[in-house]
Amino acid sequence: MRFNLSQWAVRERSLVIFFMLAVVGAGLFAYTRLGRAEDPSFIIKTMVVQAAWPGASVEDTLQQVTERIERTLQETPHLDSLRSYTRPGVTTIFVNLDGAASAQEVKDTWYHVRKSVGDMAHTLPRGVIGPGFNDEFGDTFGLIYGFTADGFTHRELRDYVEGVRSKLLHVPDVAKIEILGAQDEQIFVEFSMRELASLGINRAALVDALRAQNVVQPAGTIQTGDEKLAIKVSGAFGSEQDIANINFAVDGRMLRLSDIATVRRGFVDPPQPMFRVNGQPGIGLAIAMRDGGDILTLGRNIDEAMRTITADLPIGIEPHLVADQAVTVQGAIAEFMESLWQAIAIILVVSFIALGVRAGLMVALTIPLTLAAVFAIMWLTHIDMQRISLGALIIALALMVDDAMTTTDATLSRLALGEKKEVAAVYAFKTYAFAMLAGTLVTIAGFVPVGFAASSAGEYTFTLFAVVSIALLVSWLVAVLFAPLIGMVILKAPKNAGGEPGRVMRIYRGFLSAALTARWVTVGVTLALFVGAVLLMPLIPRQFFPSSDRPELLVDLSLPQNSSIYATETAMKRLDDVLRDDKDVERWSAYVGRGAIRFYLPLNAQLPNDFFGQAVVVAKDVPARERLHAKLVKVLAEDFPNVIGRVSPLELGPPVGWPIQYRVVGPELGPVRDIALKLAEVIASDPLTRLVNYDWIEPAREIRVRIDQNEARRLGLSTEAIASVLNTVITGAPVTQVRDDIYLVNVVLRATDEQRVSLDTLRTLQVPLPGGRTVPLSQFATFDFEQTYPLVWRRDRLPTLTVQSDIADGYLPETVVQQLGPKIEELSKTLPFGYRIEVGGTVEESASSLASVMAVVPVMVLLMLTVLMFQLKRFSLTFLVISVAPLGLIGVVMALLLSNRPLGFVAILGVLALIGMIIKNAVILIGQIEAERADGKNVREAVTAASCARFTPIMLTAVSTVLGMIPIAPTVFWGPMAFAIMGGLLVATVLTLIFLPALYVATMKDTPKETPATV
Repeated sequence: MRFNLSQWAVRERSLVIFFMLAVVGAGLFAYTRLGRAEDPSFIIKTMVVQAAWPGASVEDTLQQVTERIERTLQETPHLDSLRSYTRPGVTTIFVNLDGAASAQEVKDTWYHVRKSVGDMAHTLPRGVIGPGFNDEFGDTFGLIYGFTADGFTHRELRDYVEGVRSKLLHVPDVAKIEILGAQDEQIFVEFSMRELASLGINRAALVDALRAQNVVQPAGTIQTGDEKLAIKVSGAFGSEQDIANINFAVDGRMLRLSDIATVRRGFVDPPQPMFRVNGQPGIGLAIAMRDGGDILTLGRNIDEAMRTITADLPIGIEPHLVADQAVTVQGAIAEFMESLWQAIAIILVVSFIALGVRAGLMVALTIPLTLAAVFAIMWLTHIDMQRISLGALIIALALMVDDAMTTTDATLSRLALGEKKEVAAVYAFKTYAFAMLAGTLVTIAGFVPVGFAASSAGEYTFTLFAVVSIALLVSWLVAVLFAPLIGMVILKAPKNAGGEPGRVMRIYRGFLSAALTARWVTVGVTLALFVGAVLLMPLIPRQFFPSSDRPELLVDLSLPQNSSIYATETAMKRLDDVLRDDKDVERWSAYVGRGAIRFYLPLNAQLPNDFFGQAVVVAKDVPARERLHAKLVKVLAEDFPNVIGRVSPLELGPPVGWPIQYRVVGPELGPVRDIALKLAEVIASDPLTRLVNYDWIEPAREIRVRIDQNEARRLGLSTEAIASVLNTVITGAPVTQVRDDIYLVNVVLRATDEQRVSLDTLRTLQVPLPGGRTVPLSQFATFDFEQTYPLVWRRDRLPTLTVQSDIADGYLPETVVQQLGPKIEELSKTLPFGYRIEVGGTVEESASSLASVMAVVPVMVLLMLTVLMFQLKRFSLTFLVISVAPLGLIGVVMALLLSNRPLGFVAILGVLALIGMIIKNAVILIGQIEAERADGKNVREAVTAASCARFTPIMLTAVSTVLGMIPIAPTVFWGPMAFAIMGGLLVATVLTLIFLPALYVATMKDTPKETPATV
């Protein structure tokens, strides 16, 4: 006889009760220690490789640095794509790995990149600095503080902020802290070239003297019999005054440096990326949490530490909490836990109403047991409580009680026949346990594409598969191990056993009888509904991931790409003025010369660029965010004409950026640019697009100094010497460093302001000759302006120009791309050989992620078929069960169209999971029909009896699932999936109880079975 787990549980009651208590205790323990996070962690599979070649043009940097490094990087394992942008003298390459790469493979690949690029570095031109590597591009800084100062200098503010950083590094779970907006100090030695020439001072000699005096070099040690004495030579610079006091010997007389040059301390010029807090200049501290930490605990610890630190700060230095992921996570988890309790309450109400008090109580008691076990396993497997795992709990909640309802219904049916409680309690396992297990495994198989999709989106949603699988397996175990004991204590034989069926059952019997009589009509109508749903699917809007419901807005300011950081700062100050008095704004922070640091994982982080600035605006609530969004879009369009300004809420899912993106790819820059201009006209012609722009295209002016090489050689000058003089005079060249506390302050030698800022002074610039004389630069050089590209983007070693745009409110990127499709296709036909237009942005990422899911669907189907064949053991029965699976699409299409929700990535995952839910009901129903036929009934009688017997638990589970998803149906992220499952499951359940019996009667011969198909 097959082992009966329920019978064992009844026999070993004390041991099983102990297990119950242990599970509850473990669940409570795990719940208090589960990690809390906003989003599930996923690896940003991008490494940044950078190198600099000071003085090189864009063309030279492209050919000699970018191209050489990219050739090596193209041999990287698991490579998806290379993206690079090249500026004069600087190359930045993004190494993007394939979504299928595992965490360990990513680490190994980054080691390979470092090694392979390091091995080829000797082939780069002389003077190249680097390459450098950043494989921490995906680090998330969930807590950001901004510090402003009133009455203190920037250096004084930085000293205090450095002190705060040092103290916060001792807080548990802090991984690292980055400083934002701090400006390095420099000591400028500014001179007049004319004055130096008149005094006969050689600039090179001046530089050598500064370096020689400030050098750090051992002066030896003296060993005596008792001690060792180090010899230290004075002369090192301690301040700018030490530099000003240096004396030089010129023509037999001593001159003080302060007599021939101005020595002053200032900040780097041009500035480094700046940080602003609520419209004021400031310095920020961005705090990252260690892997596996609890953001809520970290938030509390940092808050406590900051209270102590703030008390010691002088009046005038104010800390401002700029970003607090702990508060966001706490609010999100509280909201989801509220939804979870609401879903539990709804399911309990349904159970009590449909089953009665005692049966409802039995189902109710299985919920905390199941949840406790799930929490314990989540803790053991390091699954945090976050957006995806909590949503998965709600989705799995109704499925959890399915098996418990089946056990309860079976036990009640046997009690109604007069059996003892001990016998009735084990009947469910003997009759339904393996059918329930098969249904559970089939449901889990429906989530397999979620768990094993090889993409960032799949990695983002992995815990949906993990938590649902854990919950379903645990619920089956609870239903066969714990529920029988609970039923023995709670359940009693129904008083109306053997009485007349209720009104709902009578209606169902009548409808079922008519459907069986007109079985081919039933099948035909069902197929017609399915075909209609397929035809209506194109009317459902498509979406990748929705925007977040957080109150933040990102405001991007992109100036012409030859703009200085001062121009970006001016634009940002104007935006500060707009935000300062707006009643919908809670606070804001601004980044000048760079994008916001990654303060939440899915942020599309931007690297430093002088022409770019980004503000993070926190509205008072979501309605205020929407009002503010509309106002800012209008202000940027009207008052910032030279700025490409984009206002957007935070994204969910893998970062994408501009929603509409088309890449023009080809071998030559000129044709690529021309095609992009035509493409932009096509995109702009669509009324749903706005803010059409390019990631690079605008040419920039540069001054070309053309040297008469013959004349220069006659004067004893070389190109190197001339370039060195120009760099020193105009930009300034570091000549030594002053060691000031924890800082190293560069000493920069350059000309005075009036000799550095105009073309006229450049013409009359005095260039020193080897003999001590000077000549004006115009004597051997001519000057003119040329145009060049300030930067060039490439993708997989080919120039790539991306045309991008935003879309009108209320529309989705997929809709716009679909509309643009014919025009883009027509333009593509006119392109020269070797040039192409590719769809990028949201649509590309969505298609890639969906493809990764669909690649696993065959595995899902194979698993389902394997489980069904093991359970049913006949092709005909397996076919009947599978035929019901697609019918959920009818309800999905109806629900999404009526609710006006998009069919997004998460909704598609829900549709795939829905297949398993539908098949589970069909498996148990078919098993019941076969059991009825084994008792000697003919086909129609068996179908009728089995359908009526399974009507209550199947409908009860469906109604519980549908109503249990009501709490998450209004949410932005889970809403489309909730509506898809609610509509699909409700319709499919009705069709399972009508269409499947009709199809069974229509296809199966009326011959009794001698042995049951299931046990």
